[in-house]
Amino acid sequence: MLTIRNLHAQLEDEKRSILEGVDLEVSAGEVHAIMGPNGSGKSTLSYVLAGREGYEVLDGVVLLDGENLLEMEPEERAAAGLFLAFQYPVEIAGVGNMTFLRTALNAQRKARGEEPVSAADFLRLARERAKHLGIGPDLLRRPVNYGFSGGEKKRNEILQMAVLQPRMCILDETDSGLDVDAMRQVSEGVNNLRNPDRAIVLITHYQRLLDHIKPDYVHIMAKGRIVETGGPELALKVETEGYGTMTGATG
Repeated sequence: MLTIRNLHAQLEDEKRSILEGVDLEVSAGEVHAIMGPNGSGKSTLSYVLAGREGYEVLDGVVLLDGENLLEMEPEERAAAGLFLAFQYPVEIAGVGNMTFLRTALNAQRKARGEEPVSAADFLRLARERAKHLGIGPDLLRRPVNYGFSGGEKKRNEILQMAVLQPRMCILDETDSGLDVDAMRQVSEGVNNLRNPDRAIVLITHYQRLLDHIKPDYVHIMAKGRIVETGGPELALKVETEGYGTMTGATG
């Protein structure tokens, strides 16, 4: 589903290279976890895949279902099935959460040549998906993420995934700042989205998220590239030994 070959990228303003030859293959139905010390390029990889401004791709190939992802605008990538859950979701004052979700869903449906979802059908859909994440009517009525706690913002990101049903989900440190209950709710929401036609990439520092969302593969990233790949036992090794033996880093 997602193929990344020799991806090099830098910050446009600083001309500072961050990704130094990333190679990754993610097939449909798989869950991959990417771990690594601070500054290793994990979040940059997610931003480049999503098409965030401020990053320049210097070399490499990124394919989503065989299509060149790097030639697409961010909204085209979303319509093609790519979704990024942010580490720090932004507040959008004045834009209702439900309005935002329905507009996003129907924009993607239009791009795929599908009929829009009616207001009544969308309301039923959103309420059903929100209920499983512990998101009540009050949060659905508020502006996007406005006044939300950290855990509520992260659950709202998973609600967006549950409504939009992307095929390629990237979660950038979704576990950061979550308490035990919020971690459980977010993890259950992600696990409910697992199916043979969807792939998920988790970017995380900690084993605790992987206790709830069992990955098929774990990758260690350092100095802008993936330096080691294994199964879930690799995350346990990081938990006990740190990154030093795999990356030359100290933390």
